Amino acid sequence: MKTGFVLWLLGPTSAGKTVLGRTLTERLRKKGSFVLHFDGDEIRSFYGTRLGFSDDDRFQAVATCVYLANKAADAGIDVVVSALTAREEARQHVRNTVKNLSIGYLRCPIETCMKRDSRGLYGKAHRGEIDSSTLIGLNSPYPSPNHPEITIDT
Repeated sequence: MKTGFVLWLLGPTSAGKTVLGRTLTERLRKKGSFVLHFDGDEIRSFYGTRLGFSDDDRFQAVATCVYLANKAADAGIDVVVSALTAREEARQHVRNTVKNLSIGYLRCPIETCMKRDSRGLYGKAHRGEIDSSTLIGLNSPYPSPNHPEITIDT
């Protein structure tokens, strides 16, 4: 049995990770591939209020995506993961533990991300409705990953 591939899409909030992940998954399915899409926001909503935005909580969301991606890949299912994955510790965990991995970096200027803001998070942060430190890239830079296999300017 083949091992599925895992494409891990990372980038700042509103860079297009979820849209690209869903679109790619849909197109691969139309071509007959067995593929699953795991999204960091869906994982976060699964945990509910138990998962906040601390470094540990962010790592837990990534670790959950890693676990699910590996289980699916072991079953021969291809996987697309879309998750912020901003911290180096989380990126190293992904690199060291995900099987048959390619990383795709969605490079997007924060100004463009703020214009898109499909969930209104940047607006809420500017109005003080949410803690602006929860949006990596707004008050602290979103670090570019080292040596992604794919870089897409969105």
